[in-house]
Amino acid sequence: MENLKDSSPIPKLEVAPRERGRLVTVSGSWNLRGLSAAPGLQRELCLQAAAPAVAWDLLGVTALDSAGAALLWKSWAESLPVDIKLRPEHAQIFERWNTRHYPTALPPQPARLWPLRLLDTALEGWRQGTTIVTLLGQIVLDGLYLIAHPSKIPWKEISATLHEAGGRALGITALVGFLIGIVVSYLSSLQLRTFGASIYIINILGLSVIRELGPLLAAILVAGRSGSSMTARIGVMRVTQELDALAAMGISHSLRLILPKVVALTIAMPLLVVWTDVIALIGGAISANLELGINLTQFALKLPAAVPVMNFYIGLLKGAVFGLFIAIVACHFGLRIKPDTESLGNETTNSVVASITLVILLDAVFAILFRGVGLR
Repeated sequence: MENLKDSSPIPKLEVAPRERGRLVTVSGSWNLRGLSAAPGLQRELCLQAAAPAVAWDLLGVTALDSAGAALLWKSWAESLPVDIKLRPEHAQIFERWNTRHYPTALPPQPARLWPLRLLDTALEGWRQGTTIVTLLGQIVLDGLYLIAHPSKIPWKEISATLHEAGGRALGITALVGFLIGIVVSYLSSLQLRTFGASIYIINILGLSVIRELGPLLAAILVAGRSGSSMTARIGVMRVTQELDALAAMGISHSLRLILPKVVALTIAMPLLVVWTDVIALIGGAISANLELGINLTQFALKLPAAVPVMNFYIGLLKGAVFGLFIAIVACHFGLRIKPDTESLGNETTNSVVASITLVILLDAVFAILFRGVGLR
């Protein structure tokens, strides 16, 4: 391949008749610089290549790079003409092109009918569900193994995930919980003041925050923050082949990577729920004080009587279940990541969407199962 900076004349074709057919003499610099100065060359080249009984003389070519070789090669229908003269160094270029195999473009697929697309979506959902259940079963087996071998419990990994997923999420959960508490209290106070039932702001705020909003807000924030982080980290380990290295050393992925994350998030989520509840109630109490004149002491004294303690336990149970499934879904999508950056981004997005959807679905299940518990 010639240097692109080689200064050579403009590429050109000279056609001369001969006894049978014609002789096409190719000369000049057939590189990017030369080709850019001859815009109509490709069309003329194709016309000459399509003519019958054509002999080619490329001895006058002073420079030939990949662009020029590709132009000639395509005009010759990807095969070297029978009657051709060219320099040995140029012949090597075309020999490489001749031995190179190119993937053929797949024909466009016909549009599938919507029932088939719906069936594919259902089958994919079924496969995802069975994989998650399998992963959950593997975690149970790993837990039983660690109970029998307590010296192998990965304390460091669990502690690190507790700090990352729990400790570092305190700020964002507090901010969102405080603002939500203010919003719920403010909107409710407008209606309660109309009916002269201002004191019931404690019941509404306490029940909605402790039973529903606190666990749900904490779970959604953790799914978006910590769940995506778990998926991305496992995916990066896949891209950098660290997972393959662990498998080569006989280290279980589920025992060293998945179980610590699941255990840590199952522990951290109830604690985050309590934290979010407290901050949201503080925000609601401040708003109730400003809007309805209910002081903070009155709010704190009436809250235990207004909200049965069973709602607090339901909130903690929700937090533990949400944390368990957020971690499993995050690890599941992390293990699905292929060793390329596009798959890393796609699966991380899928992890967040699936986690939040699953959290809302589980919350609906809790609402149905505990509809008669903790409510007067």
